Amino acid sequence: MASSETIRTTSRAASTLVWDPLVRFGHWALVAAFAVAYLSGEDEADALHVWGGYIVGAIVVLRVGWGFVGPRHARFSDFVRSPLVALAYFRDLLYGRARRYVGHSPAGGAMVIALLVCLAATVATGLIAYGEEGKGPLAAVLVTDANANGNEAEHRAPAKTGREESESTIGELHGLLANITVALVVAHILGVAVASVVHKENLVFAMITGRKRWARE
Repeated sequence: MASSETIRTTSRAASTLVWDPLVRFGHWALVAAFAVAYLSGEDEADALHVWGGYIVGAIVVLRVGWGFVGPRHARFSDFVRSPLVALAYFRDLLYGRARRYVGHSPAGGAMVIALLVCLAATVATGLIAYGEEGKGPLAAVLVTDANANGNEAEHRAPAKTGREESESTIGELHGLLANITVALVVAHILGVAVASVVHKENLVFAMITGRKRWARE
């Protein structure tokens, strides 16, 4: 009868480390930070919303940098493919015949890029909207510009000042981008579920342990 140590050794030999600690911890920290920021978004001045947004922005910047200097499977060069390749993989996945990738699949890579872009845009518009309220790192620049524009507009009598219109537009865009990000997250979860079934592999667990079933590439 095989010992427990032999079983553990065999199991580890049949798997390979794919996701490094920064990718794994960054992934789950991003999930938590975005959830906090989104769920506290009714009051955009709420401290939870603001600091959740700051953390999301910091993780996105770190992940983008890691995509150029990190280990093999963390790099964009390992998983970014053309839209046609990503669509072909998605089609094959729906038919249950998609090729298995040890790292991100072409569709998974496309989702990574889409999420990073939407998250970055959401944070950027949030910073601008917050700065126009005289708060945050952009406050000094945006308030100065708004005051200058406001002085020029004093001689006019519009229904809304340019600053109010700008705040309204940026705030609405911020909310729209956040909702688009949520839609992408839902699509991502569904994609992970389908890929886990097709490839007979628990991809959520793999993002926790960092290990996936070994395969020749």
